[in-house]
Amino acid sequence: MKSLEQRVLDYTGEMRLLRPGDRVGVAVSGGADSVALLRLLVDCREKLGIQLLAVHFDHRLRGAESDADAEFVADLARSLGTQIVLGREDIAAAAKRNKWNLEDAARRLRYAFFERLIRNGQATRIAVAHTADDQAETVLAHLIRGTGPTGLAGIHPSAGAVVRPLLAIRREDLRAYLRRHQQVWREDSTNLDVQRVRARIRARLLPLLERDFSPAVVGRLSELARLAREEQEFWTELTEDRFRALFRRGRHGWSIRTGDLIAPMNLPASAATGGGDPETLRISAVKPVTEHLIRRVYRELRGTRQGLGARHVEQVIKLASSPGSGRRAELPGGVVVENNFGELNFALRELRDTAAKPVRQGAASNAYTYTFELPGHGCATITVPELQRRFRLKVIDWTFAERETRQGCSALDAGRLRMPLILRNWRPGDAYRPRGRRQTHKLKSLFAAGRIPVRDRAGWPILESDGRVVWALGMPPAREFCAGESTAIGVVIEDERL
Repeated sequence: MKSLEQRVLDYTGEMRLLRPGDRVGVAVSGGADSVALLRLLVDCREKLGIQLLAVHFDHRLRGAESDADAEFVADLARSLGTQIVLGREDIAAAAKRNKWNLEDAARRLRYAFFERLIRNGQATRIAVAHTADDQAETVLAHLIRGTGPTGLAGIHPSAGAVVRPLLAIRREDLRAYLRRHQQVWREDSTNLDVQRVRARIRARLLPLLERDFSPAVVGRLSELARLAREEQEFWTELTEDRFRALFRRGRHGWSIRTGDLIAPMNLPASAATGGGDPETLRISAVKPVTEHLIRRVYRELRGTRQGLGARHVEQVIKLASSPGSGRRAELPGGVVVENNFGELNFALRELRDTAAKPVRQGAASNAYTYTFELPGHGCATITVPELQRRFRLKVIDWTFAERETRQGCSALDAGRLRMPLILRNWRPGDAYRPRGRRQTHKLKSLFAAGRIPVRDRAGWPILESDGRVVWALGMPPAREFCAGESTAIGVVIEDERL
């Protein structure tokens, strides 16, 4: 049978956790697992080609007991010839200040301490003492709480600069190793508090499973975690590929065609198995990819997937599958999803609301009206801060119309306009007969035909003359006011963003 040292060497090499030349900070709490980790890495450091320092973080939660832990670790490090770095934080005060629970606060500040060591160059890796038993407990905790494949992956062998050389080693093997070396350790009294779910799993559930169901349950749960991690790595690569191919970044968020979200991969008909409509079966086959993409864009916006549940993902899929435009879904963390003419837009609410503020439907504070008259020559300039736009109405001799009225400009006959002119936002009921149309159309229907998002319509700029709509941004001018062969003076409207 391999020695414990050799098993650690093999696992570290297999997982590529450490490299020759690494300066490894070994997180030592004083408990049996972390003490064993320090001693094992001291024994293996020459073969690994690494340098070691012991690091201890005092949570200041147990008074004199915490002080004794720090003193014990410092003495141990000195006896093994390793440098010691101590960190200390008032976890209870931080938890109260930030409204965290104690366990979450301890984890956050402990890992922040590790990050400082890496950032300051005191260490290139931090080794922590999670074991196979910790892995089994984590998988069970996730199952009890409710989880998917990601939760089944449990604890990863490495996460950034943090590595876990003991993840394949049983806790009982570490204690046997320490007893052989006559090495003492400290017991954390909080580990005995069975009010905590994790402590109850450790003290009651896992021993029950080993005794009454399978002595190999820890190994089998660890193997389940390994398989889940491999699946997760595959999904991560596939999701990133589809995310880069299908999503487009805008000023305030990300967008994707609804058809691309529902069917993000082109599977052949042979991939659809079972009876039923082949197209429905193909969509069903790639639904997991759709779900991963929704979680991916959510994380892109918020920096975390926390809070996004299966029902929220299903809500987005339903929105993408629904016909029509203007529908929306609100997800946790202030993420808003809108369906605009076959395109799904994902944005944070505060960014979206800031962008849409000048044109929010029904908001009187966003209405605007600018009254002005055209000069005899030159141009009239109207700045609309509500839209962050500037409009120029250029008065031109129509003889030169051909070179002045390039694509993107709208030309009116100045002789048919009645002063003063009014530039204002769209109002429900606005209608006119655009050039090239035989009938009058409501702007609302023209917005829909032009695929203008609902959120942009309320502030849409309209030019009015004598109570009649003569022009709307992006649309042909009114037929009765268009410049034509009999026009002497034309008006060309241009606009630009500020």
